[in-house]
Amino acid sequence: MTAEQTALTGKRIMVVEDEAMIWMLIEDSLVDHGCTAVGPLSRVDDALRAAETETVDAALLDVNLVGVPVYPVADVLARRGIPYGFLTGYGEMGLRDEYRGRPVLKKPFTQKGLIELVTTLVTPR
Repeated sequence: MTAEQTALTGKRIMVVEDEAMIWMLIEDSLVDHGCTAVGPLSRVDDALRAAETETVDAALLDVNLVGVPVYPVADVLARRGIPYGFLTGYGEMGLRDEYRGRPVLKKPFTQKGLIELVTTLVTPR
């Protein structure tokens, strides 16, 4: 078992992504590393409900869900003290100014990059 698998074993990761194939790839990667993927959450209203009620260790947020920005979900997670990172094809420059500096994984990404991001999110600082 790798150090990443040990760090991730049993973690619940909320996945907010509107493309089914990407969600399935993320889920497979998380499961392969001992996590549970919470979702799929492909609409902001569903993601907001989950952010307010689910018990999760971290969240991965696609910046744009069917044309709607995901920032309200990020705000709920931040208020609850749940770490999150963004997934976007635009990189950090595609984020609103107030969200820059948060972890970002640029699409397309590798499984290694995804697992490194999740490991960073769930590792206490």
